[in-house]
Amino acid sequence: MDWGRVAKRIRVPLGFLFAAFFLMRAQPQWWSLAAGSVIALVGVAIRAVASGHVKKNEELATTGPYAYTRNPLYLGSIVIAMGFALAALRWEIALGLLILFAAIYIPVIRGEEQFLHAHFAGYAEYCRQVPRLLPRLTPATRTQGGGFSPALYSKHREYNALAGTLAVIAALVLKLVMGWGR
Repeated sequence: MDWGRVAKRIRVPLGFLFAAFFLMRAQPQWWSLAAGSVIALVGVAIRAVASGHVKKNEELATTGPYAYTRNPLYLGSIVIAMGFALAALRWEIALGLLILFAAIYIPVIRGEEQFLHAHFAGYAEYCRQVPRLLPRLTPATRTQGGGFSPALYSKHREYNALAGTLAVIAALVLKLVMGWGR
């Protein structure tokens, strides 16, 4: 059994299960919710911009955020998770997110890299120029191509990340206002 394939299949259902755990355990304060929401929305923006540059399985994305990191969508997800961890003010949530990302995203990224190596001749050179996850400070020099495409953003339904993030923020606001979990 290839864990990378299993991880790819279970990441969304596991995310929903973790969201339930998160909402039950979170103990936000107004300050942590505000700061965590700002961080999470930065992650949503990273994902949004990245989704407007990627033509999955058609061509190698090297423009926009892909000129800084090979995995801006996952980087955006990590930033969202960091924001939620801060908003929740619970160490077990932060630890759970760390474990989930290590167990799920590392094998998924490796599997995607194998696919990209096999399907795109320029991928090895791109890997030499652009880091896997933590972004460069300046864009890679050999990145060419188009800009952000709203059509690609819509095609990839990235608006769901915004909707989900806003729903979690709203749930945390409701939890604070209603005094649940105190």
